[in-house]
Amino acid sequence: MQLNTITNQTIALAGIAQAAALVQQLATKGTADQTALETSIASVLKIDSDSVIDIYGSLAGLKLGLTQLNIQMTGYKIVNPEQARYSASLVFLENQLSGRKDLLKSIQIGITKAQAQSEHFGLLHENTLANLGEVYQNTISTLQPRIMVNGEQDYLSRPETANKIRACLLAGIRSAILWRQCGGTRWKFLFFRKKIQAELQILLKKV
Repeated sequence: MQLNTITNQTIALAGIAQAAALVQQLATKGTADQTALETSIASVLKIDSDSVIDIYGSLAGLKLGLTQLNIQMTGYKIVNPEQARYSASLVFLENQLSGRKDLLKSIQIGITKAQAQSEHFGLLHENTLANLGEVYQNTISTLQPRIMVNGEQDYLSRPETANKIRACLLAGIRSAILWRQCGGTRWKFLFFRKKIQAELQILLKKV
């Protein structure tokens, strides 16, 4: 399949934006968009796929990410600095991760375990999310700079919410890997801004 297309790059960026939006929702409200959460967590478990959209199940599952990305890219002022910071950090950390075969191996082992747990308990079961949270903590969290999540301490201190946040950050890394695999780079994001915005309008009409 042809990966290096503006459509695939935009879908991958929406995946990163969705992960960032979910982290913010969970940290500040303790809850998150259920459809988006399921889509993002499921994308972590999709190792092999026939197409980029197949990783997310459907375009509809990325509605939150597409909407947030569209808001962030409209105009020159950053509408949501927190989400933008999470997204930029995820792309930066993925770049570091790509050179760490040891961590990539650990992530692969953890995801294989999570796939089995998901089939047995369910995708959003606390056991599955706790495992994914642990995978993030033992791998991505060891890279610098660590992503500092801001929110309500009451929610952040709850183990189940913390695991969901870490699982969402792992989903963000998954989308950042996809962005790079599809030919996405920092300069492409800057210079292809108008093309990405135009593609976003097409994709948003489909959801």
